[in-house]
Amino acid sequence: MKNASLAGACMVLAAAALWGTTGTAQSFMSAHSSPYWVGTLRMAVATLFFAAFIAWRRQGGDHSTLAVPSSAWPWVLLAGLCMAGYNLSFFAGVKATGIAIGTAVAVGSGPAWAGLLQSVVSRRPPAPSWWLGTLLAIGGGSLMVMPDSATGLHADPVGLVLCLASGLCYAVYTLVSQRLVHHSPPATVTFWVFGVASTVAIPAAFGLSGPFSATPADWAIVAYLGLVSTGVSYLLFSHALRHISGASGVTLALAEPVTAFALALLVVHERPAPAAFAGLAMVLSGLVIVVWTETRSARRLSASCRSPSA
Repeated sequence: MKNASLAGACMVLAAAALWGTTGTAQSFMSAHSSPYWVGTLRMAVATLFFAAFIAWRRQGGDHSTLAVPSSAWPWVLLAGLCMAGYNLSFFAGVKATGIAIGTAVAVGSGPAWAGLLQSVVSRRPPAPSWWLGTLLAIGGGSLMVMPDSATGLHADPVGLVLCLASGLCYAVYTLVSQRLVHHSPPATVTFWVFGVASTVAIPAAFGLSGPFSATPADWAIVAYLGLVSTGVSYLLFSHALRHISGASGVTLALAEPVTAFALALLVVHERPAPAAFAGLAMVLSGLVIVVWTETRSARRLSASCRSPSA
């Protein structure tokens, strides 16, 4: 069970590494491309990827289907609405309050929401060491996305609410998906969740920014975002949720800024502020603590299962 938890943590970290390529990939898109459409289309492409993945597995003898139990549909709809809400509220919030503050609030609030929801809904509050690691990672992630000068920063109240809503939507999506993947194949769950999210987000994106206009290069980037940084990553993430808690999954996703940081240095040739390097150390330290907490919990659970009953 300990090895399964460690494998789950590694899958989330791999998914986060792929998520971290999103910003760099989007930086090569034309300036007029709408972020609402980019977020929506990557979900739609990912939905097609999940369907193709299931078909490929079936050709190899796997018995996975696109069917989910009828009792799971309310949860599928909730997860899909939350995924759509996460994408739309994030881009709207960042537009209102700026990239630095918006990203810090949206990404940073997700683990806090997940920990609180797990405490209330599952009545299994995360361990104190989980909160320590999570707070370290949140603080470090905030330092990594903040500029070295406060000039131009503005905390628009509506934007902050939207970013907090984005973090809440992501936390709910994760906890609901964890419930779903314990009863249905992860690929099937992600197919339907992203299908619902795309169906909701397409008319919303059209209403917010009009028809999508893109160059051939933009479409190539959208394909990459949908297939790799969304499709493959969320397939890994949904498999991981079979082995780790939803709250830990959301926290470990904070490894995303680490990849973005490395790509900013190596590909875009940015020069991060000194505080960003301190933030990097905080994120890595926090993630180590969370992984340690998760594997320790799994070890204790395994020991309790082996112990003879009184």
